[in-house]
Amino acid sequence: MQAVCDDLRAEHADLDTIVAHLTELHWSTPTPATTWSVRDQISHLWFFDQRAALAIRDADAFAADMVWMLEHGGTEASVAPGREMTGPALLDAWRCDRAELLTLARTLDPSARVPWYGPAMAARSFVAARLMETWAHGQDIADALGVGRVPTSRLRHTAHIGVRARPFAYLVNSMELPAASVYVALTAPDGSLWEWGEPGSDSVRGPALDFCLLVTQRRHLDDTRLVIEGSAALEWMRIAQAFAGGAGGGRPAGQFGPITGR
Repeated sequence: MQAVCDDLRAEHADLDTIVAHLTELHWSTPTPATTWSVRDQISHLWFFDQRAALAIRDADAFAADMVWMLEHGGTEASVAPGREMTGPALLDAWRCDRAELLTLARTLDPSARVPWYGPAMAARSFVAARLMETWAHGQDIADALGVGRVPTSRLRHTAHIGVRARPFAYLVNSMELPAASVYVALTAPDGSLWEWGEPGSDSVRGPALDFCLLVTQRRHLDDTRLVIEGSAALEWMRIAQAFAGGAGGGRPAGQFGPITGR
């Protein structure tokens, strides 16, 4: 539990360095997420870090807040608070509330169940999901500002969620999950191999960075260096989605050019 919390803290810090010295004009830079600016991306992370802390602290209050959120625009409610603040004020608020989230998360047993939007999650997976969200929305910000990011071993959390979310991707796309299993073998940023499943006729191989960009729908399949074998693997990669909510639209092919980095 402490290790995944340390990784989330590091992911927060990396994104913080990208936005810490932005001018007010740069806070309004449009990102690849339709209608969302850099400010909106940070507001979204801040909003749900607050809700994550609330879910740990008071399950009943979280349930009531979820009803409120659904009545006030769903995910779009997460960007409204930031639009009323300057960039530095928003950043300070996010710093404060993400720190509270980590303080609370460090007290949890890894197997404790935490309520969330959908089924309750094991505490460790809950924190890993916050890391995935921070990394993915951080990618939107990096793309908007033209900032390169160095991939780290923290990608393993996002890759693991992406693999485990295969049935969910079929569910939100109203498709039947094939019986065939898919072996996933990813090259980590340090050159080591991350594996899920057993080798078989269907497989996904390639850089962990590319897989994570795909399952968070920050890159189109055609722009990745993934090597896909088998019809079940290809079908999955075309709809892969690691995040909650309805089926995502992803990014158009060729929007960002070839992926660089390990």
